[in-house]
Amino acid sequence: MGPRMNWRGRSVLITSGPTREPLDPVRFLTNASSGRMGRALALAALRRGARVTVISGPCPTPLPRGARVVPVGTALQMRRETLRRWRRADLVIGAAAVGDWRFERVRRSKVKRKGAMTVRLVPNPDILAEVGSRRARGSPALVGFALETGNEAANAADKLRRKKLDLIVSNGPSSLGSGSGRFALLRSDGTRRVLPPMTKERAAGKILKAVEPYLR
Repeated sequence: MGPRMNWRGRSVLITSGPTREPLDPVRFLTNASSGRMGRALALAALRRGARVTVISGPCPTPLPRGARVVPVGTALQMRRETLRRWRRADLVIGAAAVGDWRFERVRRSKVKRKGAMTVRLVPNPDILAEVGSRRARGSPALVGFALETGNEAANAADKLRRKKLDLIVSNGPSSLGSGSGRFALLRSDGTRRVLPPMTKERAAGKILKAVEPYLR
C-alpha cells in the first residue's frame, strides 16, 4: 500500500441525500435515501484536509462540521447548484439519490381526494452525465453511484461509460437508509473491486483511495 495522497487544499463537491418532487403544497415523490453515504464521504475528505461542499437534499442525517452545506429540494435545484460549482472542484462525487422523474404539473393547492387520479411524470435531467459531458481532460475527477436490483456489474459498467465517469460505486437497495452495505468499485481503467460488507464510513475511505489516481 503506497503513501496516502496529500488532499490538503483540494476542493471536493458532493451531492447527497434524496430529492423531493412536489405534487402539491403538501405531497411529494421521493425515496429512502438517508444521506449517510454523503456524510461519510464528506467526513473522510475533511479528515484528509480537503475543502468540502455538500449539496444536500432533505434528509435527517446531519453533515459534518467543516463542510459547506448547500440545501436543495428538487432535482432541478440540485442540478442548478451543481452546475454553478463543479468547475471549481478537483473532485465531484454524485452520491445523491436524485429522483428520476418529477410531476409534469405541480398543483398550487392541495389535491382533494375524489376517487382515482392520473398524473404524468416527466424525466429529470441526469446531473452527473451532464457534468461528465461538459468537463475537459478528466478534470475534475468524477465519481458516481449505481443502485441496482439486477445485472449490477453490467449496469454499473454501462453507467460508467455513458456518464464519462472515472469511478462508479455499485450497491443494492438494502443500503438505502442503512449505515452499512455491500459495494463494488469499478474504475474507467477496467479495474473492479468487490468490497466485503462494511460500514459506509469505511467504504468512503475505500472510495476516496480508489479515485486518487484520477486527481490532478
